[in-house]
Amino acid sequence: MKRSTNAQIQAQKLLEDCGLDEITDLPMDLFVAGLDAVFIEEELKHCDGKIIFGNSKAVIKVNSHIQFPERKRFVAAHEIGHLIMHRGMKLPDDVFSNFNIISGMEKMLKNGTQELEANEFASELLMPEKLFMQEARGKKFSPLLIKQLAERFKASLTATVFKYLQLDNLHPICLVFIENGKVKYWKKSDELKVWLGDYNRLAPPADSVAMEYIQKDYEFIYKMEEKAQEISKSTWFNLNKYNDEDSVFYEYCIPTRRYKTILSIIWED
Repeated sequence: MKRSTNAQIQAQKLLEDCGLDEITDLPMDLFVAGLDAVFIEEELKHCDGKIIFGNSKAVIKVNSHIQFPERKRFVAAHEIGHLIMHRGMKLPDDVFSNFNIISGMEKMLKNGTQELEANEFASELLMPEKLFMQEARGKKFSPLLIKQLAERFKASLTATVFKYLQLDNLHPICLVFIENGKVKYWKKSDELKVWLGDYNRLAPPADSVAMEYIQKDYEFIYKMEEKAQEISKSTWFNLNKYNDEDSVFYEYCIPTRRYKTILSIIWED
């Protein structure tokens, strides 16, 4: 079993101190007010969120132009993480890429580990591990399951997939994050015994679903029942020439046209 990180422990402690099991049904402005901070949603020119520390209070700002309310909740929870763990530190304004950093991607960090910690805090605050496991354990992985979990916790699809990957004893999956048409990073469950091809900083495979989305300029291509597209194991993974045969895998993509990104989820039934 993976040990909880300090950020996850801090989120659990905050919930406990507030006497809450979860904050799914609480508006974020009310929750922030309960922490003796000020919540402001307004147009932000060059970032999605920021926190301003004053002498006695802090101000949390979330960009009103963020399209989806679930993403606004994650940005607010990320800033609460800064409020709890990083008071007094000099922090950069939070741009889109700060919210797509997951454990294991520390080498990508340019501003220390604070952004990773804030993401882990936000994930645990919005989707407490104990409750998440109750909802996800024993269920077959599918795009519909991710949608149901996201709706259950009022979280974004991307945040929900990242949470799913981080937990033990769930269906093994592989995530590939693609930005501006190039693979930026990937991460997989320990239980998924595959070897990803060398696509770092390169375009995804020509026969991948991710490439379909790039060619369609990040438009939504498939309806919910079609989102799990059948591919070959060899589409993304290297085959061992001595004892590995090609087999059926599935790929599900979450595109974000505004930022030219794709989160590709790959798994075997």
